[in-house]
Amino acid sequence: MTPRQQRPTQWVATPPGGLRRPKARKQPRRYSGPPAYPAVPRWGFPMLAWRWPLALPAHQHVNAEARAVATAGTAVVALWLTAGVAGLATLAESWRYVLLLISRDGALPRTPLAVSDALVTTTGLLLWVLGVLSGVLVVLWGLRARAAAAERIGVRSARPDWQVVVGVLVPGLNLLVPGSVVAELEHAVLVAEGDRERGARPFPTLRVRAWWATWVATLLVGWFTILWGFRGTVQALADGVVLHALDNALVTLLAVQTALLVKYVMRLLVEPDPTELHHLHVRAVRATPPVPRAERPSSARR
Repeated sequence: MTPRQQRPTQWVATPPGGLRRPKARKQPRRYSGPPAYPAVPRWGFPMLAWRWPLALPAHQHVNAEARAVATAGTAVVALWLTAGVAGLATLAESWRYVLLLISRDGALPRTPLAVSDALVTTTGLLLWVLGVLSGVLVVLWGLRARAAAAERIGVRSARPDWQVVVGVLVPGLNLLVPGSVVAELEHAVLVAEGDRERGARPFPTLRVRAWWATWVATLLVGWFTILWGFRGTVQALADGVVLHALDNALVTLLAVQTALLVKYVMRLLVEPDPTELHHLHVRAVRATPPVPRAERPSSARR
């Protein structure tokens, strides 16, 4: 065969499986509105305003120490308000007694009497409301502080919470139970700090004993004042004003001591926050070895 008789060869490469059909272009669907659901979908953001992630704990365990800290702040504020109102009530009762002494020699003007009655009534009502609120908050704080102290030292409170509440509410028992509970709480906190042994018997400090004495005196004077109010003589009414003034003064002292006691216990129970501490200044360094210094070369200029 001559070169002219040779025909050109054409090679065709096909992929395995044969030629593939070209994909048909999808036509864009026409927009028919937002999707509709038969029920509220479970996905998406919660129906809340924006908050930082740490400010919105979801299903997280809050320990007893954090609960005690939160309750202590509210209880201290309520106690200081109670102390202020009780102080005003003491002044109002004292002024009423002064007016009684002045009225022995003659009639009193109408305005001082109206102002005195308004002060006594207003401060009395506010004192009852704030006293109940402060009592509830302090009892709640005490229960949470007991749980936090027991959790910290790894023990279990021998007295259940319901016995503490009953001991605070029942007359007669509330003369002994609150003081013993506070003494046990202080002992547990001091054990956690390492100032007392774990198996030692709880012995209240002077701060707790002073608070306990004020608590007992306030209850006794309050009960005696209520019983004295059933007497209807003129002298009994005048003596009742003095008893009310003394009772309000004791309530003021008790509220102040309770607020300081709450701060004292929380200062021992909770570690201090370094960001809230005041700046410390080094004034002197004692009982330390001298700082090593290099020898001065003989060729150095003075």
